[in-house]
Amino acid sequence: MTDSPSHLLYLHGFRSSPQSFKAQHLQSWLRRHCPDVRWWCPQLDASPLQAMARVEQGIAAWPPGRFAVLGSSLGGFYATCIAERRGCAAVVINPAVDPARDLAGHVGVQSAFHDPGRRFRFEARYLDELRALRPAVITQPERYLAVIAKGDELLDWHEMSARYTGCRQLLVEGSDHALSDFATHLPMICAFLRLVPRC
Repeated sequence: MTDSPSHLLYLHGFRSSPQSFKAQHLQSWLRRHCPDVRWWCPQLDASPLQAMARVEQGIAAWPPGRFAVLGSSLGGFYATCIAERRGCAAVVINPAVDPARDLAGHVGVQSAFHDPGRRFRFEARYLDELRALRPAVITQPERYLAVIAKGDELLDWHEMSARYTGCRQLLVEGSDHALSDFATHLPMICAFLRLVPRC
């Protein structure tokens, strides 16, 4: 991506939603500083194949070379899938490296993080869907920025860093899986994506 993006996709993590504080913070920043950038943060289906199908359908008409994707945790895994399929720039935040392994213990009924009253079933077959989706390699590491918190309590930062070898990496001392200090790192993320304030 040589120009600033005209479209931006954000993919949330497992049990999360468009109400994610990172998604909300970034959307608010875009409204203030880059109001002409089209923003989309879909609610992802529990089925990885259905989630990816919806995303692919939603971005089908987006201009090649003019959009980027961000994703956190499981959304970082999905963002990698999109970047490998579409050749776009990607920012992955504490990305899931092997979600089929990590989510094996979560098969069954789950509650949504931002709306505990909303329940969904995560089925065993979804693990196979995740395995089928996983890109074998990162083909163009220069397209990626991996933001990795060493204090992530759920995922191993060494594994994340190794998966994104050759990519630009921001290794954050401390912090957590949610990257609660996201706002601190937003300037670097925006600079990588060439998101230049226009107002």
